[in-house]
Amino acid sequence: MKSFVLGLISDTHGLLRPEAVEALGGSQAIIHAGDVGDRSILNRLRDTAPVHAVRGNVDTEPWCQSLARDVVLELEGISIYVLHNLEQLDTDPKAAGFQIVISGHTHKPQSSWRDGVLYINPGSAGPRRFSLPISLARLDLGKTPWQPEFIQL
Repeated sequence: MKSFVLGLISDTHGLLRPEAVEALGGSQAIIHAGDVGDRSILNRLRDTAPVHAVRGNVDTEPWCQSLARDVVLELEGISIYVLHNLEQLDTDPKAAGFQIVISGHTHKPQSSWRDGVLYINPGSAGPRRFSLPISLARLDLGKTPWQPEFIQL
């Protein structure tokens, strides 16, 4: 399968760092897993690649109503479920046929396999919170088994 790089970003909280834009360069698509904070962030990300975004708990401004709480994507034949807070997952991803679940909210970059489904949280690319890293992730859907690359900013 050919390379298809998916840029994963979350919890920007109104701050899109130049290093984040640079790290997402070369992505064929970008997923923003919520807590965007400012509409201009999505517009700037769209200059890099098509953007799929969900609404997070801080996305309460009127413009945020256009963002869904969750999104189902089919990219390169791979079924991906995106939501902001994994604790609000109310479906069985494996039974629903999802191969990847992407979330944000915790600000902690992590990935794990559960029941044959890859769960990824790219961490927070926005303002520093506590001692957590500032990060995002890239995932090449064309390289299996999938292994997200976490990038600290």
